[in-house]
Order: sequence, then structure tokens, then C-alpha cells
Amino acid sequence: MNTPSEPVITSYAKAPAKTITAGGVTFAYRELGPKGGIPVVFFVHLAATLDNWDPRIIDPIAQTRHVITFDQQGVGASSGTVPDTLEEAADDAYMFITALGFDKIDIFSFSMGGMITQDLLVKHPDLVRKLVLTGTGPRGGKDMDKVVGVTYYDIFRSIIARSHPKEFLFFNRDSVGKQAGKAFVGRLKERTADRDQPINNKAFSRQLKAIQRYGRSTPSDLSVITQPTLIANGDNDRMVPSILSADLHQRINDSELIIYTNSGHGGIFQYWEKFAPIAAKFLTK
Repeated sequence: MNTPSEPVITSYAKAPAKTITAGGVTFAYRELGPKGGIPVVFFVHLAATLDNWDPRIIDPIAQTRHVITFDQQGVGASSGTVPDTLEEAADDAYMFITALGFDKIDIFSFSMGGMITQDLLVKHPDLVRKLVLTGTGPRGGKDMDKVVGVTYYDIFRSIIARSHPKEFLFFNRDSVGKQAGKAFVGRLKERTADRDQPINNKAFSRQLKAIQRYGRSTPSDLSVITQPTLIANGDNDRMVPSILSADLHQRINDSELIIYTNSGHGGIFQYWEKFAPIAAKFLTK
């Protein structure tokens, strides 16, 4: 008699929390969707933990793909210390992916996650089959290093307004942006059990400094990125200037660029109803 297989979880709010140890670091991660084949690994943004992914983006992809999210070293429930550079963070990511037994993946990245992804691809161009870069920019990109000032300024503004910092950092402050920001923050609370640990101030500061170094360093040769690449952003990104998405589009041959009007750093979250099906289709071709 055959034993019924486990039901496939396609809701990020219900994805089980797991850990794996590699190179002396215990990485916290979650996985969902049907297993088998090439997984989609999600690379998260500055200060984010497992709880900071929008389920309206992840869930449609998990309908047909094996999805994996993870905490970088020193963040959330992962052990260790946040590295000084994003190149080292890329090395950590490679260590995590290979520990899970994968030699080919797709990547969905946002903001700092997209920067780490680029560093990963420069070293391991054959690791990735398809690539999604959102709200991000290239190493040495113009005004990338200003992210520190913008971040602290918007955190201060959010404290005064008694709002979540992401409402200021990710969304415009018009009526549409304010509504989108509150809806986004609300969706991040849908998972009620077994939530992650928030990032601490020291780890946050180290990440900011690593992004600043990335912004002030010599550009990478992105001609190594030859796989299908989808790039997306809002037209008013104050954290990672929108023009840097166009810069990536120029540097990565045959890439596709989507810019959403009247939106900021979190344009893909504001317009999730449009973007999620596009991303899911791109990743299932």
C-alpha cells in the first residue's frame, strides 16, 4: 500500500522553518512549493529576515516551483556575524546553496539581495539558470553609496510618524504610496507562528557599511551574466536610484526591464498584482 505523499505547501505563511550548517554557520531557511528540479532561491534586502518577504510575490511562484528563502550569516535565526563585504555575503550564499545539494538554481532578488546576487554570479556564472533583479543596481553605481543617509533619514521620519520604516523607505508619500505601504506591512504579518528573530542594530550597521563599500568600489564585469534576466523597479526609487535599474539593463545583454510608474523602491510590492504573474511566468518558462 502506497503511503500518501506530504501535501505541498504553497503558502509562505505556513512554510516550515529549517536550518542547515555549512562552514561553521547555521543558516535558517524556509522552503515551500513542489520539490524537484531547479529551485528558486530568494535573496532578501537590507535589514530583512525570513519574515520580510511579501507572500503575494512568493506564493504565486511557489504554485509551480520549489522556493527557498534564507537568512544571511549573522541575520535573524542564522548564526555568525554579518560579513564586512557583499562579496563575502555572496560566498556565504554559495556555501548555503551547495550545502543543500544544488548546483543549479534560479534567483529572485531584491535590493541588497540583488547586489549579493551579482557578486555571486561574477564568481559562479554557471550556478544560475534564470535571474530576477528588483530594486537593485550594479557595483559602483552612481549614488549607490548614499543609501546610508537615505535609510537613516527615512527611519527618523517613520519614528516621528509612528509608522513602519518600510512605509517610508519603499513607498512614495502620496496617498497611493501610503496606502500601498500599509497594505505591504500588513501582509508581512500574515505568518503568526514560528516567526524569525529581527535583525539587531550591529548587524544592520554592518550591512549598511557593506552596501556603501559596494557603491564606492570598481564596477564588476556583468558581461558574465548571459542567462535570461528580468529587471524591475519603481520610477522613484530613493534608496537605489531607479536609473541604476536602467544601468543594469544596459550592462546585461538581452535583459528585460520593467519600471512601474508612481512607485518607489518597493514598486514590485505596490504593483504585486501585475508583477507577481510576470515573475512567475518568467521563472517557469
